[in-house]
Amino acid sequence: MTLEIITADALGPFRHGFFTRRGGASSGIFAGLNCGAGSSDQAEIVTINRARVADALQVAPNHLVTVHQVHSADVVPVTGPLTERPNADGMVTATPGVALAVLTADCQPVLLADAQAGVIGAAHAGWRGARDGVLEATIEAMVRLGATRDRITAVIGPTISQMAYEVGPELLDDFLADDPESSRFFANGTGDRYQFDLPGYGLWRLRRAGVGHAEWTRHCTYADPDRFYSYRRSTHAGEADYGRLISAIRL
Repeated sequence: MTLEIITADALGPFRHGFFTRRGGASSGIFAGLNCGAGSSDQAEIVTINRARVADALQVAPNHLVTVHQVHSADVVPVTGPLTERPNADGMVTATPGVALAVLTADCQPVLLADAQAGVIGAAHAGWRGARDGVLEATIEAMVRLGATRDRITAVIGPTISQMAYEVGPELLDDFLADDPESSRFFANGTGDRYQFDLPGYGLWRLRRAGVGHAEWTRHCTYADPDRFYSYRRSTHAGEADYGRLISAIRL
């Protein structure tokens, strides 16, 4: 099966993609394009999957750069292949031939670009990272490389939708303590539960940070098991592990 790659016209001249799970070599609960080295999938199979992604982006496998994601607001500049993966959740580069990639399974993959400046970024933004400022930190790191906020385009890829994202009252309390305006992203659910709009919150943070354009591809990871991995869906199904989707952009 060939790879399925979701792209966004807004990212214009940059080769990029939000890769679905289709077209990979993994099997079982990981069936498809599992690119998560941190999963219990066979390491050699994950390497094959990542090589297929690198080939689609027309870069060498070691130029498909990922970091050790820790749900932080930390961002690192990248100028070439990394000998060690730092703890971070955002990356930026102005180096041609480098592809920045993030792994997700419900969290937001966010690809960013300033075409005029030739600067790109990628961020892994779950609720914690988004609340703590990883999107703003990625934008600021791009500005340090020569981008300007109003020229930056940001696209949120497949992520868990509000319909599928039930959270407890403690999360609402945390968000309200951080910023009372964030209450708009919580809808009443069953009992004391709430439904959290993660991509809506991400768009709000991006636009408030001053980017020229921000959009979501409107794909829900939880609702479409044939195309996407989902941590929450796997947990509800009682599965031992889950695959990781990859999203990447290159200069």
